Amino acid sequence: MKALPKSLKNAISALQSLPGLGEKSATRIAMYLLDSPQERVKEFCDALLKMKQSIRRCRDCFHLSDDDLCPVCSDPARDPQQICVVETTSDLLSIEQADFFKGRYHVLGGTLDPINNISPEDLTIPQLLDRIKRDRVKEIIIATNPTQQGEATAHYLVEILKEFPVTVTRIGVGIPMGGDLKYIDPVTIRLALEARRSFP
Repeated sequence: MKALPKSLKNAISALQSLPGLGEKSATRIAMYLLDSPQERVKEFCDALLKMKQSIRRCRDCFHLSDDDLCPVCSDPARDPQQICVVETTSDLLSIEQADFFKGRYHVLGGTLDPINNISPEDLTIPQLLDRIKRDRVKEIIIATNPTQQGEATAHYLVEILKEFPVTVTRIGVGIPMGGDLKYIDPVTIRLALEARRSFP
């Protein structure tokens, strides 16, 4: 790094701040951008700035959006009476990649975490309850992650949803396709056994 110009070092350092990018990868990207035509670099920077300025949270589900409603909430083919509750937008995108779920989502914006002073009011739980009333939601699918905080959040949701006439379900947790039992942790095996169903 000593042999590099200061401006290039600064660019590499900025790229390294991105998740998953080490020094080698950051250097490779910086060198690629340096060798690219000025117009291409400008387009790249403009796209990042426009994304940062334009993206907001969907007024209904808190997914990312360019408009008041995200592409999922504005799709008339999606069922508004079936809501899948997730922790983050990344979780929503993972479920969407499966191309199976046809309802809508609600992004909590995290999980309950008393140690870090994250309470229900810090999440979008009140807005979820409003949606349930407004849209006469029939099913809530809780898709929080199988972590201590995710489980605590799921249990909290189950409790507060008891006063609503909705079916509450939890996504299954178990052995991944192609997984080998000898490499699976005991908690996952227990959860898979608890979630067993008739076969075929």
